[in-house]
Amino acid sequence: MNIFILLVTFLGMEGVTWCTHKFVMHGFLWNLHYDHHNKDKSKVMEKNDLFFIYFALISMSLFYSGSFVSGFEFCTYIGLGILAYGFAYFMVHEVIIHKRLFPNWKQEFFYFKALQKAHRKHHSHLGPEDGECFGMLWVPFHYFKEAFTNR
Repeated sequence: MNIFILLVTFLGMEGVTWCTHKFVMHGFLWNLHYDHHNKDKSKVMEKNDLFFIYFALISMSLFYSGSFVSGFEFCTYIGLGILAYGFAYFMVHEVIIHKRLFPNWKQEFFYFKALQKAHRKHHSHLGPEDGECFGMLWVPFHYFKEAFTNR
């Protein structure tokens, strides 16, 4: 049952990420997300990087609740699901898409190419309105089709 909770949380985080990205980052907290769409190459960190702290605090709170509050042990696995999604997000968004660790890495796997295409489309909108492709691990099917046929 605990693994099920972890997996459901991990999968559910894609929806949470989509909603947070569309309605919070491109909404009332655009001032923190703005620098991600309007890059200053001289900066190593962006204000946008603060969003990971928000999700890390939620995950840590759930770990704490699951460890120290009787009857809330399931919270540990929700926290683990959020942590696992955060790790996947970091690997996909920072390492594969934005190439923060390996800037010269050329990705050939069609799934990662699809993610990159969708993310580039998302970044083609420099303002908070008219955005698209707000998810991270799942993007519209036509990007997968394009990436697979353009190999």
